[in-house]
Amino acid sequence: MATVVSNLHRVQPERLRAFILPREHGAWGILLIPLLTGASIGFMTGGGAFPLILFIAASLSLFCLRTPVEVWLGAAALRAQTPAERKILFTSLVIYAALAVVSVGWLLWAERATGLLLVGGTAAVFFLVQAGLKKSGRQMRMAAQLVGAMGLTSTAAGAYYVVTGLLNQTALLIWAANWLLAANQIHFVQLRIHGARAAGLREKLARGKWFLAREAVTVLLLLGAWWGEVLPGLAALAFLPILLRGSRWFLQAPAPLAIHRLGFSELAHALAFGVLFTLAFLL
Repeated sequence: MATVVSNLHRVQPERLRAFILPREHGAWGILLIPLLTGASIGFMTGGGAFPLILFIAASLSLFCLRTPVEVWLGAAALRAQTPAERKILFTSLVIYAALAVVSVGWLLWAERATGLLLVGGTAAVFFLVQAGLKKSGRQMRMAAQLVGAMGLTSTAAGAYYVVTGLLNQTALLIWAANWLLAANQIHFVQLRIHGARAAGLREKLARGKWFLAREAVTVLLLLGAWWGEVLPGLAALAFLPILLRGSRWFLQAPAPLAIHRLGFSELAHALAFGVLFTLAFLL
């Protein structure tokens, strides 16, 4: 332990974080908000907290494990250059992997949560597809993010399952709804970045026509789910703030892009969605 602490002091804080923590800030929200949404809805039907604690530990450890693995395999831009950095990298690999094995193992063996194999296997397929899309070039960047979000938002179904013991239509519905939210946010952020210099409505429409088309598809999907009594009406209304946010941008006056402010704004929208969507199942 003393050696690890000593090595921590030898590595610059910025490089230390880059070695052991995922750099995609938005991915944290895409992972955690679905998890909390699924767990909250699950607790409405009863269930234990201990399996959820294990699931959170498993989700976070596996999510964080990817960063040191990519550095270790040379798949990341960052490289461990000193013995202290390599030791920190190896230590983080061992800790994350051990935590994941223990928590997943306990869930499968003691809690009999074998449905997680289906959820985790499906998420793994999405992450593999995402890795392939990333290698296809920058033109596939958003597609890779959308596919990766399918894997991250699987925590919604997983959390609901470990709390209730049910891997049913509700679990899949919560997963799908959270992915729709994540997909909208990913597309909107990309639109704001690439449309930062758009001078007026005509230019914004030219850049954002596909975004508006996807928003229209989202509305149709929500109406269909509500009409078919698959989704509570109030749950569909949870999407209203992000749909209005996206449409409002086309009418706003041109302004410089504040990327950090945009990030916090999208996080606030995601939190609001989580609260409203959860309340819809309570009322």
